[in-house]
Amino acid sequence: MGMVSIHFLNIAIFALAGILISSPKVVCGQGCEGDIQRLATQCARFVLKPGPKVAPSPACCAVVKAANVPCVCKSVTKAVEQAVSMEKVVYVAQTCGKPLSHGTKCGSFTVPMEGAKTRIAAGANHQQP
Repeated sequence: MGMVSIHFLNIAIFALAGILISSPKVVCGQGCEGDIQRLATQCARFVLKPGPKVAPSPACCAVVKAANVPCVCKSVTKAVEQAVSMEKVVYVAQTCGKPLSHGTKCGSFTVPMEGAKTRIAAGANHQQP
């Protein structure tokens, strides 16, 4: 059972990296292609839709801290959002000490106000008003 989960995770990480790298917005030279590749490699397991929110690893946080996260967020397409939980992306950035400002768009997700950030960090479902 564990081997199947690891195999699925590896496939998901490579698929996510492929989607992110082949995105037309990224190819146009937004300047964060390397960040996207490193984030997909180190952080995909913490932001993929299936499963609960899990605190990111130190390696993931190191990549997040060095990344141009707003650039990465602008590069997120609908295809990426099918595999990635944008709430988890916000949670990982916040947990790694690089929170996104209220109102920042990450894909189609808008970072909520402070009170909502607390609910996201706690794992509650976020609902837009």
